[in-house]
Amino acid sequence: MKRYVLHTPFNIYHFEAKSWMHSVHKHTYYEIIFILKGNGVHNINGNSFQYSKGDVFLLGPEDYHDFEINAITEFCFIRFNESFYKIENEDKDSTWQQVRRNLLYTSSQSRGSIVQDKKDKQKLHHLLAVLEAEYENQQSQYFEIIRDSLMRSMMIILARNLFGQTSTSPVLKDSVEAILMYIKQHIYKPNDLNIEHLANVFNYAPDYISIFFKKHTGESLKQYIIKHKIKLIEVRLLYSQMTISAISDEFGYTDESHFCKQFKKFTGSTPTTFRKRE
Repeated sequence: MKRYVLHTPFNIYHFEAKSWMHSVHKHTYYEIIFILKGNGVHNINGNSFQYSKGDVFLLGPEDYHDFEINAITEFCFIRFNESFYKIENEDKDSTWQQVRRNLLYTSSQSRGSIVQDKKDKQKLHHLLAVLEAEYENQQSQYFEIIRDSLMRSMMIILARNLFGQTSTSPVLKDSVEAILMYIKQHIYKPNDLNIEHLANVFNYAPDYISIFFKKHTGESLKQYIIKHKIKLIEVRLLYSQMTISAISDEFGYTDESHFCKQFKKFTGSTPTTFRKRE
């Protein structure tokens, strides 16, 4: 399956299409997808959702999707890496940080459009219009301040809608979606992601949770965890000034040598060589 890469922390992609030109694919980044006009079907992770004007979708790096366009559709994609919100000096326990983490690390794959409230759809589209207008003048000294404020407002509205659906669209504790969510929330804590601990959290036998996960995702539990971690490490290497040692520590590696060997095994290059690509 093709994986698209975003070479900047943030960009906006606005276009119209009569037919979808891309095969099913994943990304290395997050996408907020606005449907400005048209209708059709959005296929996400094997689920199909009807879409129409006003719908908003949120996809993470491990989600795969494509569109079936029935009527000419105007899309606007806001695309950003996790590093876009990696602010070193920000209070990690602030309300905003909690909202951001919960929104980005909660799978919305089984919910389709995550905004149901008509007024919130209007608010988001107004915010998008302002953001696009400012995006045309990225060289302005005020652009990043305005962009960050608008993105924060958008994401808080998205979070309010997503978590407000809990009562009607719960994430069941014994679902693979719950396991994926847990992995994303605990990716920096290796001890929380070993098979025995996960089996205990989800009330499965250690052997069965591995079988259950592979049956629903097509990938082994251990392999998925490592690949998800490596994807986040790639973002750190490309878009942060953190040292190799600091990145190794952040992701719970006790041995920098082991970290480098595992990274090379999955990417074909050492962390230092990978960083020099950009």
